Amino acid sequence: MTLEQQLIESLNTLQPKHLEVINESSGHGGYFPGKESHFKVIIVSDIFEGLRLVQRHQKVYAVATDLISPGKIHALAIHAYVPNEWQGEAPASPECAHVPKV
Repeated sequence: MTLEQQLIESLNTLQPKHLEVINESSGHGGYFPGKESHFKVIIVSDIFEGLRLVQRHQKVYAVATDLISPGKIHALAIHAYVPNEWQGEAPASPECAHVPKV
């Protein structure tokens, strides 16, 4: 099972109404085909109701903790919403300073 699949499986425990896991590894230095190191997560769940942003991130990290370690996920961008906050689009990710410029 790929890291992406494992991350999706872990995040599904938060009962998302909407979940996107985007592998952004190709936009970072040292990328090679098949590399899984940088992910963007967009998750909408009632579980986040009443929680501050940092608490929402803590919930995501808690279910993904085994995947965030050397040799696994290096970076995880988290966009966590409750259903009434979700507008159908998350912010774009910034460009990595270490990606080769063409």
